[in-house]
Amino acid sequence: MNKTTGNRKMKNIFTLRGSSKPWSTRRKPQPRSPFLFISIFLFSIILFFIAYTHIPKSLISLPSTPNTRIREFTPCRSAKILNPRQRFLFYAPHSGFSNQLQEFKNAILMAGILNRTLIIPPVLDHHAVALGSCPKFRVSSPTEIRMSVWNHTIELLRSGRYVSIADVVDISSLVLSSSVQVIDFRVFASLWCGVDINWFCLNQLNAYSSLFNSLRQCGYVLSGLTGNVDRCLYAINDDCRTTIWTYQNGSEDGILDLYQPDEQLKMKKKISYVRRRRDVFKALGPGSEAEFATVLTFGSLFTAPYKGSELYIDINGAPSDHRIQSLIKNIEYIPFVPEILTAGKKYALGTIKVPFLCAQLRLLDGQFKNHWNATFLGLKEKLDSLRQKGPQPIHIFVMTDLAEGNWTGTYLGDLAKDMDSFKLYFLKEEDELVKQTVKKLSTAGSSLMYGSFSRKVHEVTSPKKHCPQRFSDVLLFIEETVCSCASLGFVGTAGSTIAESVQLMRKFDACPKEI
Repeated sequence: MNKTTGNRKMKNIFTLRGSSKPWSTRRKPQPRSPFLFISIFLFSIILFFIAYTHIPKSLISLPSTPNTRIREFTPCRSAKILNPRQRFLFYAPHSGFSNQLQEFKNAILMAGILNRTLIIPPVLDHHAVALGSCPKFRVSSPTEIRMSVWNHTIELLRSGRYVSIADVVDISSLVLSSSVQVIDFRVFASLWCGVDINWFCLNQLNAYSSLFNSLRQCGYVLSGLTGNVDRCLYAINDDCRTTIWTYQNGSEDGILDLYQPDEQLKMKKKISYVRRRRDVFKALGPGSEAEFATVLTFGSLFTAPYKGSELYIDINGAPSDHRIQSLIKNIEYIPFVPEILTAGKKYALGTIKVPFLCAQLRLLDGQFKNHWNATFLGLKEKLDSLRQKGPQPIHIFVMTDLAEGNWTGTYLGDLAKDMDSFKLYFLKEEDELVKQTVKKLSTAGSSLMYGSFSRKVHEVTSPKKHCPQRFSDVLLFIEETVCSCASLGFVGTAGSTIAESVQLMRKFDACPKEI
């Protein structure tokens, strides 16, 4: 129910209770039965109760100050459940899975530098939350993107589609080595918002039940909508338009970055931003205003190289901090969980069986739909080279977003018809291998164990039963693993983050040696 509907409903309730039809002066009023008054009164009470329980409290409560709202959340005024020495880091992932994984790595790095426990987020639906364009200085503010991520996360919980990113990639070695401290979002939300984690399994609950109302209200605080709260929350409102985070880079803290908005952009967009390079430890670590806040909350942690600079985070080394230097090395490649790696290797060895080439062809999404010729050209050149060197047919695993029914008239269609020279393989969502992998992932569910940082908390937060999970991108993960096993090479779409992920897997020899 939106705010307009809620207000209209409330208006109707009060109209029923407070209005009456004017009586005609020419007709003598009839005696009214006491039973009629009692019936109307009881009926009004019932309507009010229904409205109150179904309308979000944020819509029917009087306007309140941030401090008034904060009093609803116990961890903000005491530390009876959360460890008083525990400090957390929250951030807002967005876009597709590859971008979300990159942000997760950056979040691990930030948590390590600031010695905070990282709140592990879910895997968001593809492009359910978007950042915008950093180079064009047209992005959602940190507060906006945090609120969008929070709302989408609650929707994933409500609909039973919640999957932690730690159910997809394997961070067990990082946790066991104490490289980083982590806590699952559901465990954190249970403690910080004061809700029972076991209710998260009941996805049939109404979207406006008291549980989800509490979580939404809690999200207002965590997103920074109510402002910073002393020793409770510190919301970072710096983003890629103003800040490039560094760490021990040897340059003066606060100097101007090489990349600034040009004069034409400033005039066109009326931009006054100035980008400065700031040391994250000096700005948010010991001695800073953020030091004692229980939760430190970033917006996006996405970064990318652009015009000789990084868009937001430029931390590639830590000369004086060997722990962080080791962490930077260890997070360069974070593998998929064993269930996914095993499935990819099984397809490569059990179905293809022979040396093959992997072709990752992104043709429909965003900028890629306008560059088919360039995408196909790279594949054609690679295949021409293989035809001159080895036997035929050449075996090719195809990873593409173009449905097979639309291959006619494309280079892919030509390859499929030339069965003497090429043999093509590709996976589908309905293939048994994919469905079995989904089942295995759904029953594994190890991510909820991250965050039991004391025996007492473990007893409070451990779910009494396993919550069902619906994985949506397993096909993509298996395809990337298959491509990591391609001994004849890999051809990827230029500019695709998926291609970058596959190349990283191949660099680290990710294809399992045994299954």
